[in-house]
Amino acid sequence: MNIVDKDNNVKIYNRISFRVYLYFAIIICLFAATLGMMFVQLSKTNSKNTYRDRLRSKGVSIAGILNDYIVYENYEEYPAFWMTLKKVETSEMDIWIVNNGDENSPMKELADTDLTNMDLNSSIKSVLHQSLEGNITDKVYYSDIYKETVMSVGVPVYDGNKEIVGTVLLHSPIRGQTELIKNSLRMILISAVTALFVCFIVAVIFARKLTKPISKMRVTALGLAEGDYSLKINSNQQDELGDLARIFDILSERLAQSEEERKNLEQMRMDFFANVSHELRTPITVIRAYTEMLIDGIITDADKIASNYERMLKECKGMERLVGDLLLVSKLQNPDFAVEKEPINLIQIFDDIVRNATAICSKKNITLNIKKDSESVMMLGDYDRLRQMFMVIFDNAVKFSKENSNLYIKITCMDTIRISIKDEGVGISKEELPYIFEKFYKSKLRQNANGSGLGLAIAKQIAIKHNGKIDVISELGKGTEFIFTFDHMENSYEIELEDEVAASLSDDDC
Repeated sequence: MNIVDKDNNVKIYNRISFRVYLYFAIIICLFAATLGMMFVQLSKTNSKNTYRDRLRSKGVSIAGILNDYIVYENYEEYPAFWMTLKKVETSEMDIWIVNNGDENSPMKELADTDLTNMDLNSSIKSVLHQSLEGNITDKVYYSDIYKETVMSVGVPVYDGNKEIVGTVLLHSPIRGQTELIKNSLRMILISAVTALFVCFIVAVIFARKLTKPISKMRVTALGLAEGDYSLKINSNQQDELGDLARIFDILSERLAQSEEERKNLEQMRMDFFANVSHELRTPITVIRAYTEMLIDGIITDADKIASNYERMLKECKGMERLVGDLLLVSKLQNPDFAVEKEPINLIQIFDDIVRNATAICSKKNITLNIKKDSESVMMLGDYDRLRQMFMVIFDNAVKFSKENSNLYIKITCMDTIRISIKDEGVGISKEELPYIFEKFYKSKLRQNANGSGLGLAIAKQIAIKHNGKIDVISELGKGTEFIFTFDHMENSYEIELEDEVAASLSDDDC
């Protein structure tokens, strides 16, 4: 089931670039709408304040002039003033000069508006009432007379005794406010469209920068899914996307390493079966041949029959030993398998090896030289496994040594336990050294013709199980030296926990 679109045929509304632009556009629109509402409200407030200040200023000025006419009783010049005022101001506002209703009021000579028969709305009545009480007041309301929003301002008029004798009412439509709001909204709309266009360009650039590493990650992920672990993003971005890209590269490297290890393990498995098949084919063929000859009665001589049985038994023992070695290698390579350790003296192991190896060395007249720092080198380990490990190396040393040569064993104990087994044999070439511990690896020398190729592999696994290591120094024609190293400090600490053993050690024990 293909769950990934390899051709990246993603619908436009599902693409990151579109979503980035959409988010930008939503933010711009919300910002423009919020700014527009705030601007409209501020425009209304500012327009009202401007009208209020202007009308109040004019009302106070007119009321002051009327006060002068009243105080000085200069009524003859008033009509000329009034006519001039009407010509100048009536284009912008209506001016009502209103008496306070007192028949004896000096304002009666100046009033031009009779409110007795006029049907005034509540806003004008409120302004008139408050101004006659001595307050400069104003109201904004919708006027049926003017068919638009109007501001009315009332300013009281005083006589020479500072008594209110009337009021000046100024009515002015708030012209231009609607047009101002429309112009403001138009500018905001133009600004929003321009911002959206700029936002589109910025969003495209930003989205391209954002999606470029993501696209590389997508291609890399698809390549990894298909088994191509050589793909790398190689991003230099110092942000979260850069970190993610570098994690992809690390993942690619680790997958490549895992794939290489898998191939190596697979090759080792195939080589293992091939080697096992090869090692078992020869003895099985021999046993089958001798069995067929016995069954067919080809061999009738009793001595030859007995010899054939002995050869068949020898091959069976060889196969048994091979299978046993295979099982042992498999067991030692299992991480869950742990050898049973106990305090042992390495000197006793080598004394045992030397006693059993004297006959082998005498056949080739090999002189065995042993050097040891102490008669007791203690460590925790499995006696039989360690003896088997050293015996494998010892047998190989004798096998590949020349006649009348020397074999050296050196045991030292300081911070670590170090055992050296050195021969004067044929040596190992530099090309072969990296492979000598691999299963079924055998040199082409005639001395190794009958070997299974499992001895050194077993020896290495035993050393690993004892937290040790094996180093090899060899040169063709000059011999080989195997060096075993074990962590003495850790083993000494564990040995001290064994009270009986620790008490039995002498002062010169290592």
